[in-house]
Amino acid sequence: MTYTPEELNTIAQAPMNIGMAVAMADMGIISTAIEAVALTKEIVGAGKKYPTNSIVQAAFSEAVLGSGKIKTKKPDVKPEDIQSGAFVTQAIATVDSAVATIGTKATPAEITEFKQFIYACAEAVASAAGSGLFGSGDPKISPTEASALTKIKAGLGI
Repeated sequence: MTYTPEELNTIAQAPMNIGMAVAMADMGIISTAIEAVALTKEIVGAGKKYPTNSIVQAAFSEAVLGSGKIKTKKPDVKPEDIQSGAFVTQAIATVDSAVATIGTKATPAEITEFKQFIYACAEAVASAAGSGLFGSGDPKISPTEASALTKIKAGLGI
């Protein structure tokens, strides 16, 4: 299936926003940078990890990522949205938009796998850095990140 550039951007925005929501749930200068790298690795590796998923291949294959066709937007996030958890809710809404955009262009199994990929992005971010000096401490997943993961998993319906 083919997607328009706008549709691809909507699809690509979902894992980006979910990853950012988890990273911002428990921010630190060093840990957030480590988490951004983890999110990038998950997204860049998606094409190889999900070789038969048409959604992932359309938006996250090496060819598409290298082409510059995907232009995600930095979400407008207010500090109170982070503190209240509203940004997690907004990020889940971007997944809903992506799934609506996909519509019938993919199978239900592919949509479920796409949601699993998005959740894997969230888990990679949450597990990337712990508290303490340079994000090296334990536990790696803070209580606020765990709460965000729970909300995301429920929102994705997986």
